[in-house]
Amino acid sequence: MYQALLREQLETLKSSNQYRTFTTLSRICGQYPLAKLTGTNQRPVVVWCSNDYLGMSQHPIVREEMHDALETYGAGSGGSRNIGGSHEIYARLEESLADWHGKEAALVFPTGFGSNDATIQCLLRQIPDCVVVSDELNHASIVSGIRSTPNERKIFRHNDVAHLEQILAGYPLGQPKLVVFESIYSMDGDIAPIAAIVEIAKRYNALTYLDEVHAVGMYGPRGAGIAAERVLADRVDIIQGTMAKGIGVIGGYIASTQVIVDAVRSFATGFIFTTSLPPAITAGCLASVNHLKVSSLERDLLRTNTAKLRERLKHHDVPVMPCSQTHVLPVLVGDAQRCKAAAERLLHIHGVYLQPINYPSVPIGTERFRVNATPNHSDEQIVHLAASLRETFEHFSIPLASQAFGTEVA
Repeated sequence: MYQALLREQLETLKSSNQYRTFTTLSRICGQYPLAKLTGTNQRPVVVWCSNDYLGMSQHPIVREEMHDALETYGAGSGGSRNIGGSHEIYARLEESLADWHGKEAALVFPTGFGSNDATIQCLLRQIPDCVVVSDELNHASIVSGIRSTPNERKIFRHNDVAHLEQILAGYPLGQPKLVVFESIYSMDGDIAPIAAIVEIAKRYNALTYLDEVHAVGMYGPRGAGIAAERVLADRVDIIQGTMAKGIGVIGGYIASTQVIVDAVRSFATGFIFTTSLPPAITAGCLASVNHLKVSSLERDLLRTNTAKLRERLKHHDVPVMPCSQTHVLPVLVGDAQRCKAAAERLLHIHGVYLQPINYPSVPIGTERFRVNATPNHSDEQIVHLAASLRETFEHFSIPLASQAFGTEVA
């Protein structure tokens, strides 16, 4: 009975083109963004959708620090920090992250998903009668944390500050409220109106929780994110980030006041009862963060290559969705089946790896490729990608920008 039930659900997923498959790629150390496609002897493919936005996973400083820590401490951490002990590298990393965001303290988790899920659950359980108000496009990890509690929840329309104010105005000033939003939304590449959201939240006595996972490393004078770039970090109560994207390794964290961080450390079951990051991973994260604080080279190259890619896509009339304001370039396909077929053609004919993004990650009818250049992509690779997308769109009769938007957009 159970097998049949699950098999039926899987078949429904497949018939709607929502079934996810893995493409087995082996990244080549020192040659990012190249990767070998398993099972073939063909030339390496070029990866165009990795969250390793700055190529820091390949950086010699990061790799060297990880090797040294592995030889010094061994492979694993030995358990949670309460049981296995807390290596001195954890304290150094948290101090560095707190300094990065201008906060009193920080707390590191094994993943970015876990830091959102555990922190939001903890705050909602520990603050009596707290109403949570969440942007409708917030990440699944935020949604998971919210849904895991019985707290009253409200959803405001994406980046709609008037709707947010309307919701907050419906509650007594003294009732606890938590406003949760992101700085950069990874499927659209747009930026939240952080200043307006924070101003409204403060007016109605609400805590603000900002997810900066797609911004840390890439924006701000030291790479601390969009809030830092707009000189707003000190007005945001809790900043959450990841070390799996711009930082190039893995792990999540929050940065806030000493009291809030200590409360999460003391009450969040998702922190207390999980094994901590291995020391070698933690050392790699610390090396990457410290490098990005003082080096603007990677950020400058990211901006340069993003601008070049936008221009080449525009030249080929490839439909970059106009919502994009950042390094994330969503290329509209608009059909799940053709999106999957186009990804296959790009991979096997053109040597380009792009993952199809279908529902429920994005609304039906807005299926897309989520494209991003990195500092490591060459001019030749940028030119090749744009031409490959144009050929593939023509092959499957996917609307170009001039058809999809009525004008060329990039």
